[in-house]
Amino acid sequence: MTLEILTSDLLSSIRHGFFTRRGGASSGIFSGLNCGRGSSDQNEAVALNRERVAKAIGVEASSLVGVHQIHSSKVVKITDAEHERPTADAMVTATPGIALSVLTADCQPVLFADLENGVIGAAHAGWRGAMDGVLDSTISAMEEMGANRDHIVAVIGPTISQRNYEVGPEFFDEFMSDDSENARFFANGEGDRMLFDLPGYGLHRLRAAGVDAAEWIRHCTYADPGRFYSYRRSTHNREADYGRLISAIRL
Repeated sequence: MTLEILTSDLLSSIRHGFFTRRGGASSGIFSGLNCGRGSSDQNEAVALNRERVAKAIGVEASSLVGVHQIHSSKVVKITDAEHERPTADAMVTATPGIALSVLTADCQPVLFADLENGVIGAAHAGWRGAMDGVLDSTISAMEEMGANRDHIVAVIGPTISQRNYEVGPEFFDEFMSDDSENARFFANGEGDRMLFDLPGYGLHRLRAAGVDAAEWIRHCTYADPGRFYSYRRSTHNREADYGRLISAIRL
């Protein structure tokens, strides 16, 4: 099966893609393009999937760079295709031929570019990372590599939508403690449960940081099992593990 790659018009002049699970070599609960080296999938299948992604984005597999993600606000600057994965949740580079990639399974994959100054970024932004400032930190790191904040565009890829992101009162309280204006990202659910708008919050953080050209491509990972892996859906289905989607961008 051919790879399915979702793109954004905001990044139309640069190689990028939010890859769905279609077209991969994995089987079973990982069926499709599972690129998570931390999953319990067969190593050979994951390696083959990553090779297919690298080819599609136009780089060697060794130049498809990622990080060991920990739901933090840490950003690393990439100048070459390092063999060891640094611990962080975002990367920036101004080096042509390197593809930055992040893995997600409900969290937000966010791709950044300042095409005028030749700087790109990629971030893994779950609720914790977004609240702690991973998107803001990515933008600042891009500036340190020569980007102009006014020229940066940012695109949020497939992520869990508000209608499928049920949370408890303690989650709401944490966001309210951070900023009372965050109430707008919650809707009432059943009983004491609430529904959180993760991509809406991500867009808010991007625009508050000065990135006006930002969008979510409006695909929900939870709602479309044929195209996307979802940590929450796999938990609800009592599955032993789950696949990871990959998103990538290169100069």
